[in-house]
Amino acid sequence: MLVAEDLTKKYGSHLALDSLNLHVPAGEIFCLLGANGAGKSTTVNLFMGFIKPDSGKALVAGFKPGDKMDAIAYIPENVMLYPGLSGIENLKYLSRLSGKKYSKAELVSFLIQSGLPESAIHKNVKEYSKGMRQKVGIALTVARQARVLFLDEPTSGLDPHASNEFSELLKKLKQNGVTVLMVTHDLFRAKEVADTIGIMNEGKLMKLLEANKVSHIDLERIYLQSVSVGEEVL
Repeated sequence: MLVAEDLTKKYGSHLALDSLNLHVPAGEIFCLLGANGAGKSTTVNLFMGFIKPDSGKALVAGFKPGDKMDAIAYIPENVMLYPGLSGIENLKYLSRLSGKKYSKAELVSFLIQSGLPESAIHKNVKEYSKGMRQKVGIALTVARQARVLFLDEPTSGLDPHASNEFSELLKKLKQNGVTVLMVTHDLFRAKEVADTIGIMNEGKLMKLLEANKVSHIDLERIYLQSVSVGEEVL
């Protein structure tokens, strides 16, 4: 579903992404770990077509980035919604921008499926917590019938309960065949939600780990070794 072949990006003399090779199958949750500047967000931006590679290529569901935007969804660290509109009004407007038109009952259903309390559906978004705004983002992913979801630090600033709720929502999307690529600093959440974990450092993919075959303690140890010592990709 997501393929990178020798994907490389430079900013002047700075090598932000160094020959990334990656394959994320359909219906998998893949988490990218790494310090600031490791190349995680650059990877997402290349897959989404926000920036162009200097060499190599990326494919999303068999298409070049940007060629089929209706197949993807993106939830940044802070979901930008219209504060003067309610959750359902935001969902209605944003889903229509992507060519989808739903009844009020369907929009309510998407929001409830995404964990937004019924009492909040008709409240203005300016009254929402970060976790509630993230749930509207998930509802939009469902409404758009996206096949791929990109996430950039989605659990940053969430309390443990809200972070756990968000992880459960991602697992539901996975069950529906959605492929998820999540950039995060949260080792615990990556271990809990991911199928595969990639550790990046200085633009290189240092390690690939199957999440269910590594403990939290070992993940932390491997992460610290990978970001402090230049190791080769496994």
